[in-house]
Amino acid sequence: MTDAAAREPAGQIRILDALTDEQAAAVLGLLADAAASDGMQAVSEQGRLQLRGGHRDGVRHFLLTVGDEVVGYAQLEDTDPVEAPAAELVVHPSFRGRGHGRALGDALMTASGRRLRMWAHGGKSGARHLAQVLGLSLFRELHQMRRPLVPLDIPEPAIAAGVAVRTFVPGQDDAAWLALNAAAFAHHPEQGGMTQRDLDDRMAEPWFDPKGFFLAERGGELIGFHWTKVHAQEQLGEVYVVGVRPGAQGGGLGKMLTAVGLRHLAAEGLPTAMLYVDGDNSAAVRVYEGLGFTTHETDLMYRTEL
Repeated sequence: MTDAAAREPAGQIRILDALTDEQAAAVLGLLADAAASDGMQAVSEQGRLQLRGGHRDGVRHFLLTVGDEVVGYAQLEDTDPVEAPAAELVVHPSFRGRGHGRALGDALMTASGRRLRMWAHGGKSGARHLAQVLGLSLFRELHQMRRPLVPLDIPEPAIAAGVAVRTFVPGQDDAAWLALNAAAFAHHPEQGGMTQRDLDDRMAEPWFDPKGFFLAERGGELIGFHWTKVHAQEQLGEVYVVGVRPGAQGGGLGKMLTAVGLRHLAAEGLPTAMLYVDGDNSAAVRVYEGLGFTTHETDLMYRTEL
């Protein structure tokens, strides 16, 4: 321990149901500093959206301060009716190695009744070590896959007879898309549980562009979609979400919509596409590998033993 660390005031953790604008800005600054150091975000898009907008059912914020400075943050989301609460945490790069991560981890364990799932984005060694110290076991791998879009080798997809593809119209398609998303991801509460508020949050983000949100319909009914996203700073196009209504699966609709979105991202001048897929979803992994994607990095989720 250095002399400076020895003189450092002890960290204090406050657990809050909502953050003020000032607190949210401090956390976003902390996340930006950590991302610049780590090369990736420590808190997911959903977690970052939940920093703002006041109270959200099932979400708690853990602020770790040293003096008046926010040097650590954790978020606990307890909205899944079956699974244990899920958590993400981050410590400022300048304050790591001083026990702050362990303190946040212990606070999460206590708040969750020692029933916890925790993400380690990118599988960094520090996060893996903390999971081990907390007695958590690996149970989920989320792959980030990428492929080049230049040169584009994806032919224009053939659209099945009776199927039309168009783009999303905000305000007009909200309810129908939410119903389709819930049906397509009934097995996946994180995605399938999206609400109008969640959709509104995303439509308010600078990256949202309805021209990159493709809907497939048959007989006036939505049966599939591909929502793309552009990470302008990183020059990445993302296969954000692809969903197909049960009953319309198995006919190549998802692959067709994926191709439509990839061609759109290429037309936007983006050199690379990315997506996230669960490591145990072998069928989806095979589809994406067939489209030229390879694994770039892996996020890990740990949990307490059942």
